[in-house]
Amino acid sequence: MNANLLAFVGTVLLLLGIATFVGQWLRKRESPALDRRAIESFNSRIQAWWFFTAVIVMAFLLPGLTVLLFAAIAFWALREFVTLTPTRIGDHRALFWVFFFFTPMQFLLVYLDKYGLYSVLIPVFAFLFIAARAAVYGDYDRFLERIAKVQCALMICVYCLSYAPALLYLRIEEQSARYYPAGMLFFFITIVLASDLLEWFWSRVYSRHLIAEKIDPVMSWEGVLAGAASTALLGVVLQWASPFPYWWQTSAMALVIALTGAAGSLTMSAIKRDRGEVTSGNFVEGHGGVLGRIDSICFAAPVFYHVTRYFFGVA
Repeated sequence: MNANLLAFVGTVLLLLGIATFVGQWLRKRESPALDRRAIESFNSRIQAWWFFTAVIVMAFLLPGLTVLLFAAIAFWALREFVTLTPTRIGDHRALFWVFFFFTPMQFLLVYLDKYGLYSVLIPVFAFLFIAARAAVYGDYDRFLERIAKVQCALMICVYCLSYAPALLYLRIEEQSARYYPAGMLFFFITIVLASDLLEWFWSRVYSRHLIAEKIDPVMSWEGVLAGAASTALLGVVLQWASPFPYWWQTSAMALVIALTGAAGSLTMSAIKRDRGEVTSGNFVEGHGGVLGRIDSICFAAPVFYHVTRYFFGVA
């Protein structure tokens, strides 16, 4: 690890410590002017940030362990997703293969750095296999809807999330002295969680034009645009710790992460509302489960990975 990367990690840990102190101080204050739900939401985001920071710090020493931890998170998220979508006996055999073959195989291929395989395993082979395996059982009642639910769960919770640890093995052309494989993942996680927090903050400050009030009563166009702009500025500030050579590239990549992360958050909210659920579990204390904390990561990870690979990567 180089000095810039160490300073980056130290800065994030310091800011997280300050945010944790502020959040706990606000929680203990007794004032009718304070929005308790907003404070709890803020604290839950900081708690999730601590968790993912700990996971990424492990990547500096044991990249394989980080891949394993992301696999465990994907398994848990998949479990939560499936509980939101009622299944029939005919789907259980397909789900067995989803949980115990395709999910571990996806992350094993990521660990082995087999891009040509893990990039197509789920969207090609798993999708076709799931449909065929369910059809063999002979239950055609609402067949298309049931299969789509399983495929959507596998795509979002496993395939998309797997591109986060895949950043550990992504090589870029201009590998400057400050470049470090785990630093790419640390940069991505920092930006996506910061954008989530910034968009949440600005949506609470400016919420005149809600994007989809029935889906998310807080997220507004002003909040998303202001949050994305703030994230782009954060990218400029973090240029010294970025794996990208120029400030405008770092800013552009941060903007991509912010916009795709916001799309992920809104999409997951729509899925949970559709199933009559506001929360999906209790993986993170004070929040609605692991799905509520990785929605932004799931959408942003594959986009960030492929944009980086296309413009900066080495084949």
